[in-house]
Amino acid sequence: MSFFKKLKDKLFSSSSKLDEGLDAIVEQRATPPEPASRPGLLGRILNREEDTAPRRILDDAMLEQLEELLISADMGVETALRVTANMAEGQLGRSLSVAQIKGLLAAEIARIMEPVARPMPIYPKKPQVVLVVGVNGSGKTTTIGKLASQFRAAGKSVVIAAGDTFRAAAVEQLQIWGDRAGVPVMTAPEGSDPASLAFDAMGRAQADGADLLLIDTAGRLQNRADLMEELSKIVRVIRKKDPDAPHNTLLVLDATTGQNALLQVEIFRKIADVSGLVMTKLDGTARGGVLVALADKFGLPIHAIGVGEQIDDLAPFDPEEFARALVGVEDLG
Repeated sequence: MSFFKKLKDKLFSSSSKLDEGLDAIVEQRATPPEPASRPGLLGRILNREEDTAPRRILDDAMLEQLEELLISADMGVETALRVTANMAEGQLGRSLSVAQIKGLLAAEIARIMEPVARPMPIYPKKPQVVLVVGVNGSGKTTTIGKLASQFRAAGKSVVIAAGDTFRAAAVEQLQIWGDRAGVPVMTAPEGSDPASLAFDAMGRAQADGADLLLIDTAGRLQNRADLMEELSKIVRVIRKKDPDAPHNTLLVLDATTGQNALLQVEIFRKIADVSGLVMTKLDGTARGGVLVALADKFGLPIHAIGVGEQIDDLAPFDPEEFARALVGVEDLG
């Protein structure tokens, strides 16, 4: 199964919500079907489905309903307003079918997200240090395991540092992924200093000539001052071995948290120098629109999205595929 097909199938909550909402909006004030635009038998056949579909004239009332629908999919007020306003350019007064509205929405969402769709950059520097941050439960540990497996499969040598030393479950999970991928996982006793572990892992990665060092971190936002100091200390100690480290700071976000993801980005940008985002758990939510809001508000690179627990359920972010899956576009061309 292609990742797009998987994404579309698993984003059913969001897309079906938009599907149903669009159908209701159009049928509320449907206009009579337009006459076939292409003459002859072939033209009538090609136009039959399109011409018999319910349509509605795009006016201010309909735009307001579209805005409310997008907000309900967790796109946020500002982004929903921007999407519908841009979508309406040159379309006001036109009689549109649900399929045409979906096409316009998908095109506008893809346009917003195109600038942020960038894979995590790989540098010649060895080891490239990737600090992974995010709240507990966001899928951070699983994401590190998947990234390590994927980089290893691509021929890169990887070392993982299980830096969330306060959660034994996180360490065990990383060890399972490490065994599966053939990647060494550096650990320390529960409650140990994460910065000390990061320093040792940096030394191990340098000695092994590893391409990448992935460092897991704690994500306890209840006391931001402690978390800020912990992350700052990790950065300070690894810079003793490489003044430019970390080379990437990835923030992992859980799509099921909806608009709270925006708050998490704001907090972690203050705590850590976030360089890119990974969005997980898009298969478990009707809130896929939050990714559009994140792109629109922050403009941070979105490196990958996850829609499940398998290794291939984490894939590079493709804005057009995501937009089409989100709004439920059927024809993939």
